[in-house]
Amino acid sequence: MRLLIWDFDGTLGYRESGAWAGGAWTAALLEVLEAHAPERDVTQEALCPYTRTGFRWHRPATHHAPVADASGGQADAWWAELEPVFARAYAGVGLPDAEAWALARRVRSTYVDLRRWHRYDDVAPMLARLAAAGWTHVMLTNHVPELSAIVGALSLTDRFARIFNSARTGYEKPNPRAFELVLEAFPEAGACWMVGDSYQADVLGAQAVGLPAVLVRRPHPEARHYAETLPALLAILANGER
Repeated sequence: MRLLIWDFDGTLGYRESGAWAGGAWTAALLEVLEAHAPERDVTQEALCPYTRTGFRWHRPATHHAPVADASGGQADAWWAELEPVFARAYAGVGLPDAEAWALARRVRSTYVDLRRWHRYDDVAPMLARLAAAGWTHVMLTNHVPELSAIVGALSLTDRFARIFNSARTGYEKPNPRAFELVLEAFPEAGACWMVGDSYQADVLGAQAVGLPAVLVRRPHPEARHYAETLPALLAILANGER
């Protein structure tokens, strides 16, 4: 078996972030604000500093409580951890505490709105082409408990043998255990590569457990393998197998 381990957000799919490419989380915060407090003059740039800390993936060395069901109490607890982050952001741009907390509780439904999620144009054809060439696809991503619904809405579920979501496992990349769970599930895998858009989480995380990695879409000067678009993966993988 030849295994390709794929990141999701920023690699296979993305959430709309508006005119300013400042990130999906700040976009969701702003969407809530515009829907429920349109009189507030706030920009994504102003919200951005408040989303740089406080998420589970900012503490990858910690094993977090896994979420078994995206619609159950564990998922509610996962999101409850983030409400202080969202409330702090709203308070930081001038909202009173009561209003900040009220809006923070609306971010979840806005963020997971399936209409906001898209897949990159090169994803479906390249997944099919690589599968035809003998590669098995697995997803390994730091994401929200509702990831399965997002992946399903993008018609990607059937493309993957397994999906390893940090919300479900409790391990955030680049924690080595996140990658080890994949390798343990596929002991028969020979060639195995990680593909993702984060140099820290995907490339360095994979290399720490002995896996080669290809950085995609977001260049980094220290990345050994980089592909601007997914078709460029073909040559990298072919050279790596020689």
